[in-house]
Amino acid sequence: MAAGVVLITILVVVIVAMNATAQSNAVLPPNTTPQVLREDSHRLDVAEDGKATLVEFLDFECEACGALYPFVEQLREQYDGRITFVVRYFPIPSHRNSENAAIAAEAAAAQGQFEPMYSRLFETQAEWGEKQEPQSDLFRSYAEELGLDMDDYDAAVADPATKERVQKDFADGVAVGVEGTPTFFLNGEKLNPETTQDFTDAVDAALAQ
Repeated sequence: MAAGVVLITILVVVIVAMNATAQSNAVLPPNTTPQVLREDSHRLDVAEDGKATLVEFLDFECEACGALYPFVEQLREQYDGRITFVVRYFPIPSHRNSENAAIAAEAAAAQGQFEPMYSRLFETQAEWGEKQEPQSDLFRSYAEELGLDMDDYDAAVADPATKERVQKDFADGVAVGVEGTPTFFLNGEKLNPETTQDFTDAVDAALAQ
């Protein structure tokens, strides 16, 4: 099957997955305005001209997010230096290990290793996704493989502030209309593409302005 057809098929799966309503007790602090993008949001790539910022609300356990991960990486390569690509956590409560995975990524981020953990979690999703038992020990082994300081990692995982950081992303997502994962915003506007071509057309239009 041609690569383009494969990607279109994946995107159709994603659109279906986005219909699932997510619910959580996570709420924004009082007097906090919901935002698609915050100063502390994790940026994988930064474009100096600021013309296009693509924000993905994702769940590391979400099969649609995992299926789209190669396409996202392709986009990052294709538009290298031209798009600011941002990742925000949106762990679906029905996924037993999605929040644990996000906490692992946030703990890695505290040591400047967000992207390696982000990649590791998606590349290994088939090993731990849909498990009912906690996978925190497995995520810790990824941190060891990445060469993180394990005392600092363990402290970050145990710190309530790490979970609060994940929940703040989720609460922002709910407030701006995210209903499932993955959900993308381009320059603050939610994308509803039907094909990968629609996706790239939207990016090209933003860059042309």
